[in-house]
Amino acid sequence: MRITKLDHVNLRTAQLDRMIAWYVDILGLENGARPDFGFPGAWLYAGDAAIVHLIEVSGDPGAGSDGDLKLEHFALRATDVDAFEARLNAHGVPYKTSGIAELGIVAFNIWDPDGNHIHVDFTESR
Repeated sequence: MRITKLDHVNLRTAQLDRMIAWYVDILGLENGARPDFGFPGAWLYAGDAAIVHLIEVSGDPGAGSDGDLKLEHFALRATDVDAFEARLNAHGVPYKTSGIAELGIVAFNIWDPDGNHIHVDFTESR
């Protein structure tokens, strides 16, 4: 057995509608089909893969049972770095860029409305 890729990230939120809109508007994901789990949430798709799962909770969603941060960031691979940067600027989304020269990666570091840190990584030259 070997792990071959990240399947999805599951995030708890007290602002489901705002989080859905952000992931659709900023990352270009699509709000799609989700099984009825008996509690509110959403699955956000990149193509045919539901890569971000949101669960609506009341009150402080917290990151873990003890309230400490459990996830530093998650990363998505993308194409068309210029279009993505234009999208961030058009929506007024603050970002920081970093890179890993030996891997040829430029990473855009962004934060969703709940403060979750996301890398959007590109292998395209700028």
